[in-house]
Amino acid sequence: MKKYVAEAIGTFVLTFLGCGAAVSLGCAEDNTAAVVGTAIAFGLSVVAMAYTIGGVSGCHINPAITLACLIDKRMSMKDACGYWCGQFIGGIVAGACLALIYCCETTGLGTNGLAGVNGCAGTGILVEAILTALFVFVVLGATDSKVGAGNFAGLAIGLSLILIHLVGIHFTGTSVNPARSLGPAIFKGGEALTNVWVFFVGPFIGSVVAVILWKFAGPCCCKKCCENKEDE
Repeated sequence: MKKYVAEAIGTFVLTFLGCGAAVSLGCAEDNTAAVVGTAIAFGLSVVAMAYTIGGVSGCHINPAITLACLIDKRMSMKDACGYWCGQFIGGIVAGACLALIYCCETTGLGTNGLAGVNGCAGTGILVEAILTALFVFVVLGATDSKVGAGNFAGLAIGLSLILIHLVGIHFTGTSVNPARSLGPAIFKGGEALTNVWVFFVGPFIGSVVAVILWKFAGPCCCKKCCENKEDE
């Protein structure tokens, strides 16, 4: 249960601080400083949580990452369901707190949107799928027990999330995380809630793609390969 609670707290922190920064800074396509500030806020939130709850739950704080770990057989279905529950609860509570504090300002509580892709859901899904695939690929590699980054994994993941946001904010506001999207969307309502499904489909597709890519790029677990290496 501690793992699930940790995921709820971590997702709350990510959503509250990341989306809160977007609202406070007035993040918009034509506000470069705000875009950079928002990207940094999301990245630093991940770094902070990685070194806070990483030893408890692994600090997924993202349903797409949990899906990838499930497919890659790094966790059980029972734990995956517990993580998902914690993550969505954390995101929703964060959305509620943002709504109370900012009173649903026009900046949208940091919600995602399709304005940058001319309202095209298909393009939005494509953007989110690509960005999530790249992000989750980094996560899988950085946290791999054999070739991972060890204690530096949290830093690598956080920095990659900053890069992902710098690219994605222009197009969709950057989700790559269904729990981060759902919470603010529930309390903003309107188009944010109507289009929230895009920010589920895109990240989950990207998560699956990342696992496939890691299967090709990651270390080989084949016994025969290991024997060949020993012979060499």
